[in-house]
Amino acid sequence: MTDNRTLSQRLVETAQALLREGLVEGTSGNLSVRRPDGNVLVTPASLAYETMTADDVVVLDPSGALVSGDRAATSERALHLACLRAHPDVGAVIHCHAKYSSMFAITHQPIPCAIEEFELYVGGDVPVAPYEVTGSDALGEVCAGLLADRGAALMANHGLLTVGRDLAEAHKVAALVERTAEIVWGARVLGEIVPLPETTRARFAGHYLKTRSGR
Repeated sequence: MTDNRTLSQRLVETAQALLREGLVEGTSGNLSVRRPDGNVLVTPASLAYETMTADDVVVLDPSGALVSGDRAATSERALHLACLRAHPDVGAVIHCHAKYSSMFAITHQPIPCAIEEFELYVGGDVPVAPYEVTGSDALGEVCAGLLADRGAALMANHGLLTVGRDLAEAHKVAALVERTAEIVWGARVLGEIVPLPETTRARFAGHYLKTRSGR
């Protein structure tokens, strides 16, 4: 079982990887991971990822009450907690402002599942959650409602949200969604997107949920 200090370090390392990969800018975005005791580690508010350490990570209980930490928790903690409460099979949540995914978010367009790996690792099209104010309980609830059978959702006029069994899986999904968003954006310059055959999608249907549940 991973100890809490190691989880905090992984949270920081994942945040720093998102910054290097261009999935976040400045202090935008936020991450969370569920601890074995049920409490939640979240990134602090308004702290540069470059200088963030495991000591800066904040611990909340599932209701959002502070358990430990010297810094303020991310202002979007309600988003993370809603997703973790709603889905016991989710162990980590990443919210980022990836460029191409955000282009779909601000035009309220789902990212289509036009590539086989998208069906396998994301579970299908990435839907767009209706607009709710950043940091609100309402935003958390509408996003959590879209993640029962998907690894990602877009937040209208905002950005990308991904989930996974652990931080590595949520990070993998974020990178895949952003890459696919760029591919779809570019492909539309060439012409109309040709969807995957329904027989192919039916063949891979359910793979994502089996992976997420660990079966």
